[in-house]
Amino acid sequence: MSSKISRDTLFETTQNVLNYSNQEKKRNFVETVELQIVLKNFDPSRDKRFSGTIRLRYIPKAKFTVCVLGDESHCDEARANNIPAMTIDDLKKLNKDKKLVRKLSHQYDAFLASDVVIRQIPRILGPGLNKAGKFPTAITHSDSLVQKIEEIKSTIKFQAKKTICLAVAIGNVNMSVDELAANINLSVNFLVS
Repeated sequence: MSSKISRDTLFETTQNVLNYSNQEKKRNFVETVELQIVLKNFDPSRDKRFSGTIRLRYIPKAKFTVCVLGDESHCDEARANNIPAMTIDDLKKLNKDKKLVRKLSHQYDAFLASDVVIRQIPRILGPGLNKAGKFPTAITHSDSLVQKIEEIKSTIKFQAKKTICLAVAIGNVNMSVDELAANINLSVNFLVS
């Protein structure tokens, strides 16, 4: 696979980052490794803004929580796999209360919703989840819940808005050099293409 970054440079810098965070400056939590990119010859006011998602080979965030908003069968499957789940009745108890919806959106990193339930979410919860950028991803009964969650955990999103800088989480300090380098390589190649 061709790359825009030389393999030696990538492995050397990745090793330096991991050594610094694991030996020299050890923290009491798992640090996230973030890739920051400055776009040259790009004027956000003139040029077209872009966004894109890519699935990484390894899950970047250690503690990524997903909640299932679903019908009975999806909620039962989620509970069987120790995944937090809420039914329509649980959502109706929030009663469009902005504070409760905001609290729910802060509690989880992403949401999955049954294809039957997803149409009712804006009516039941209001715009809270959408404003937080956490509108649920649809799941059907033929999808495997565990596989869909793994897919969401390993997907990152690039968005160029009004600034020329992009920042995206691509790993954590508990990953090996090879895993982190593979994630960096994938994301840089995706951005360049």
